[in-house]
Amino acid sequence: MNDVFITKAFTYLPNEPVSNDEMETYLGYINGAPSKAKSIILRNNKITTRYYALDKEGNPTHTNAQIAANAVKGLFDDKFTKEDMELLSVGTSSPDQIQPSHASMVHGELEMHKSIAINTASGLCNSGMNALNYGFLSVKAGVHKNAVCVGSERMSAWMTADKFNHEAENLILLEERPIIAFKREFLRWMLSDGAGAFLLEGQPRENEVSLKIEFIDFYSYAHEIEACMYAGTEKQEDGSLKSWADYPSDEWLKQSIFALKQDTKILDKYILVKGAESLKSSFDKHNLDPASIDHVLAHISSGYFKEGLKDEFAKVGLDFPWKKWFYNLSEVGNIGAGSIFIALEQLMNSGNLKKGEKVLLCVPESGRFAYSCALLTVC
Repeated sequence: MNDVFITKAFTYLPNEPVSNDEMETYLGYINGAPSKAKSIILRNNKITTRYYALDKEGNPTHTNAQIAANAVKGLFDDKFTKEDMELLSVGTSSPDQIQPSHASMVHGELEMHKSIAINTASGLCNSGMNALNYGFLSVKAGVHKNAVCVGSERMSAWMTADKFNHEAENLILLEERPIIAFKREFLRWMLSDGAGAFLLEGQPRENEVSLKIEFIDFYSYAHEIEACMYAGTEKQEDGSLKSWADYPSDEWLKQSIFALKQDTKILDKYILVKGAESLKSSFDKHNLDPASIDHVLAHISSGYFKEGLKDEFAKVGLDFPWKKWFYNLSEVGNIGAGSIFIALEQLMNSGNLKKGEKVLLCVPESGRFAYSCALLTVC
């Protein structure tokens, strides 16, 4: 089995950063009125700027495939051209279409002159890590000499006011308050757009920072817990999900069936506890000493979870001091599948890594509570 190294990383963030005060200029006002929940959610999530693939009239400026392709293009140089690529593995929770696959669309955007292997990982935040794992295992097994792995999102297009106005209008007809349910509006102020890309190869680059991938582990708790984050479906009172395909088409707009939703009650109950439980399992499995970790990159959806995550890790014997933690959530926002890629790229190119240091990646997914972690060694 071959060693596998991340030899280059690149981030693409569309357009200019958007401040908290500007958000509704881009996303629009539901039912023509400013959101009453926005200020509360922003105060808790601690995000101050984010990026949208939209202009100020709410018109799209990029597709998800274009955002991902721009991240991939940043990997090309005189040592690695696009025609050298053998495998493209892409993860997202916000593809531009149901079919074809996201990776197919990204491959098309790259305007290559050859056929390559592709893989699309679907889901939520862990789709990026699943895409990375596919590339890691492919290079490790010798199936491909290199792999380009990408995590990308374009959630802004899902959050524009026009996607919710019909529901608000329907509530007025029913003589109810035209307030969109918190489980749907909550995410409008949390999510943003962007992509990160890694080049994986069998050898580190000389005189440049490379990261050896030691392992990537995954854990699902769907056997214990109902769905928490979902789209294209509606949760029933018994916790089951009813698919969009089982609703009459006129209900799709009335109930915002395709909107991304989150059950915040079970989110608070499980997201941190299960994250600590899964990470402890990996440390036990690989016989790791927490003191050996030099940098901790944990994807969090909101600054609200920052202190709690550290505390939960400490409860299971993984007490990492604050000086080891690295976050960029407040500057770039929650980019879902792309967040861990973008954070690692920033750290990798910061000049702060030293040879031999250990970097820990932790990614939670609240869809139905799945988690991943990875250990990297600086070369």
